Order: sequence, then C-alpha cells, then structure tokens
Amino acid sequence: MEHLSLSILGASSAIPLSNRSPTAQFLGIGNEFFLIDCGEGTQVKLRQHRIGFGRVKHIMISHLHGDHFYGLIPLLTTMQLLDRHAALHIYGPEKLEEAVRQQLAITDSKISYPLHFHALDPDRKTCIFEDKHLEVHSFPLRHGITCFGFLFQEKPLPRKMLKEELEKYDIPVAEIRRIKAGSDWIDANGKRIPNEELTEANAAPMSYAYCTDTLPVKHLHRYFKGVDLLYHEATFLSSEKDRALKTNHSTAAQAAEIAEICKAKQLLIGHFSVRYKDFHGLLAEAQSVFPKTLIAGEGLQFTLDRKSRELKIERENSYRS
Repeated sequence: MEHLSLSILGASSAIPLSNRSPTAQFLGIGNEFFLIDCGEGTQVKLRQHRIGFGRVKHIMISHLHGDHFYGLIPLLTTMQLLDRHAALHIYGPEKLEEAVRQQLAITDSKISYPLHFHALDPDRKTCIFEDKHLEVHSFPLRHGITCFGFLFQEKPLPRKMLKEELEKYDIPVAEIRRIKAGSDWIDANGKRIPNEELTEANAAPMSYAYCTDTLPVKHLHRYFKGVDLLYHEATFLSSEKDRALKTNHSTAAQAAEIAEICKAKQLLIGHFSVRYKDFHGLLAEAQSVFPKTLIAGEGLQFTLDRKSRELKIERENSYRS
C-alpha cells in the first residue's frame, strides 16, 4: 500500500445525534486494515463508506464506554448472517471478551467464524500485532477506566537499488535482496563497494497514533514521537476546562499541546461534546497552539501519500449525514 488512508466513521462523544455518530475509524496502512473503536451504528457507517465487512480483520477497542464499543455486537452478528468464515481479531481491555461472550450467550447468538480476543496490558506500551510490514502498539491513557491508545507504525522499507550501479558492477540478481538490506558489494577484483553507492533511501515509513478519551498525558512522547498523523480527542473548549478534568477528557488546546510535545506532523481532533453545534471554535483554539490541526469530520477520508507526504482530504461520495 503506497498510502495511509483513514476514514472517519464517527467522531462525536457519548450521545448519538441525527447527523453525528459515536467514535469509529477505519485505517489502512501497510497491507492491513483496522477498525478502531466501534460505537453505535458503526456497521451502517461502514456501508455508507462502501467498506466491505470482509476487509475488517482487526478491531481495536480503546475502552468499555458504550460510545466506543456498543456497535460491536451488531457488527459481529451481521458478519455471521453474511456467512463469514475468516478469523476476526479483537483487541481491547481484559473484560471485553466477557462482555461480548455474555451478550452473545444471552441472545443465543451463534458465531461460527473464529473469534480471537487479545487482552491489552494496561500498564505499558505493548506490541500487539506485527507482520513484515507493520507493527501496532497499545499504550495506556488516563480516563477513569482502563483505556488505550494505539500506534500504527510501518517498518522501514529496504533501500532501493540504483539501476546504473547494478549494471556497472554486474551484480547478480540473487545478491540484490542482501544489498537492499544494507550490505556492501565485493566486486570481481575484491574491491568493496559501499552500500551508499549502490542504493538510495526509500520513502520514510508512515505512522498513525490514535488517542481517544483521555486527560492530557504529558509523557505521551515516550510512547511515540514524530508520527505523520495524530488523532487526539478534544471534547471541550478551554472555557470548559474544569468539566474536562472532571470527566477525564481533554480540551482542544490541550490536544494541540500534546501534538506539539510529541512532534506530530499533523493533528486531527474529534470526539466533540454535543453542546457544540459547529467546530470552528475548537479548531481555532487548537490551531492557535498547533497550526497543523484539522477536524476529524464525520464522513471524511484522509489519505497520506508515502512519497510526497501530502495529506489529501476527501468526502466519501456515498456518505449521507
């Protein structure tokens, strides 16, 4: 995958409105896709974004407040009705499996496809998924109940061979992989050719960090730094700072301060209180601290190109508010 894509399925806090849905995002990075949180109505939003349910193989649940996982049971049972066979991996707090299994049992709902739960460590940053292209880590947030953020980080890409050098030194095809991994080349005369002369750096790996419901975590930079895209909740304006503290949430200014501390390249803010009819004030507040801030608007898709590092924003054609 030559780009990172993030679809905002829902970005509201707590209470669903007719035109605003609880938190859910769909991320494509590396060669994998992840559903991040699953608020009420998520499966409808997947339909509106034309995201096939079969593409959902990993679901990350940040915490067990309803606006972040009450859409999970309906999604699981719909997958069953669609005759799913592929395994589904669900990552979240330790009690998530119990909550899901009990609801399925009480409603006598049968799930015939493999369902794998992965309980997350609430005390430290932990690698929870890894393949040859990508690593995913969970890390603790501060929200009254156990709550997690997620870091999606591509692994460094191998260096690219310079075609002219390949021909100049008559390097066998069998040696290309080793050289791309960083090795030098010894030519027919025994001369060592430095790797830097034979290759050039590939595009930097892409990264995305997701920080939902939380008080500001001042040491967040210990978990990640310099991510291409950071999503951080911004439930309130600073005028409601006391309420944010009482409810274990962040203000828009605090989200921006965290982005600055973590040296994020771009910030998305969301999870806004339903008291705000529009988000201009929240955006202005965040941008006064961290200018590269955007609203994680429901129905938007953010696409980051690997080579240009340009972030494109599109509204899903099939989306209806």
